[in-house]
Amino acid sequence: MGRYNISKLIKIVEDPACGLPAEAVATLRVLIMSLRYLEEEITKLDGEIARRAKEDDLARRLMTIPGIGPLIATAFATLAPAAETFRKGRDFAAWLGLVPRQHSTGGKQRLGATTKMGERSLRRLLIIGANSVIIKRNVHTSAKPGSWLGEMLGRKPTMLVRVALANKMARIVWALMAHGSVYKAPAPTM
Repeated sequence: MGRYNISKLIKIVEDPACGLPAEAVATLRVLIMSLRYLEEEITKLDGEIARRAKEDDLARRLMTIPGIGPLIATAFATLAPAAETFRKGRDFAAWLGLVPRQHSTGGKQRLGATTKMGERSLRRLLIIGANSVIIKRNVHTSAKPGSWLGEMLGRKPTMLVRVALANKMARIVWALMAHGSVYKAPAPTM
């Protein structure tokens, strides 16, 4: 059904000439009441998360990264260990499970699939954030044709690009946590 079809369902159920059996209408009205209650609770929680993100210095700085909003920033501010725990951004990305498995021998480096061995919830949030950047690529300058992301989208499968962007975002998150700075978008190369 999807959340965007809820308003259609409500219109159908509330229309007296909808043609649905009375028993179904009674049951659907109970469902609609539950959905409205859940929507109110979600709105309250979204407000609380946004308020906490504005109050937390780290969360505010993380929200400067494209694809990271109040929910993801608050999750990292509360769930991620201190940046000093990791030597570099790659170690942090590895902790999240966003780095490729290495099969290296004889000086020849071969990379495999993403390990997915790390913190599952934060990894998923970063992939969702990366997906939002890809979906809104006409808005984000980092996704324009000629950029790293634009080139990747032109030659690689979209899911692979999402994970690669999430990996890049994880490294940026670590850098902001470690150095206490704010994200600065790279200058366009054209």
